[in-house]
Amino acid sequence: MAPSPAPDPIRSLRENPELVSDLARYAEGICTESAVRRRWKLAEEMWEALGGDDELVQTIEQEKTRRIRNGSFKRELAQLHVVRGPTVLASIMDDPRANARHRVDSVKALNAIADPGPEAATGEEKVIISINLGADLRAKGQEPDPSDVITIEATPRKQIEDGDDWRR
Repeated sequence: MAPSPAPDPIRSLRENPELVSDLARYAEGICTESAVRRRWKLAEEMWEALGGDDELVQTIEQEKTRRIRNGSFKRELAQLHVVRGPTVLASIMDDPRANARHRVDSVKALNAIADPGPEAATGEEKVIISINLGADLRAKGQEPDPSDVITIEATPRKQIEDGDDWRR
């Protein structure tokens, strides 16, 4: 029986989609080398080995292309820049030499950022169930009554994760 070959540690890292995504973010300038190395606990030797792996580099390039096409890169880059907005607005607001209108506009913009109101609820998930009881009438060529449509809107319950206490 021939001895089994030594396991390739880079292969397992190459096949980890989260690591590949983090390395693509690093290559795009969205996160730092130290952040990636700290998250994945990569020593200097392993970091150098990853950089020299042509197959991994190709996988990262494919991930970068995928992120460009699905809009992830643009969205994350915009988020990085947008967080500087309040600082810029505050400097305009506090600048006594700035035009009064600009100062008032910066106060309004900061207020909108501080309390987005209904905009904050847009990330909430909703389930909408629509039951049309008049579909048979439409099939017969008749006009269904709008009251024959039942619409139910609900917010999904939080799913229980491993380790969550289901009795809460």
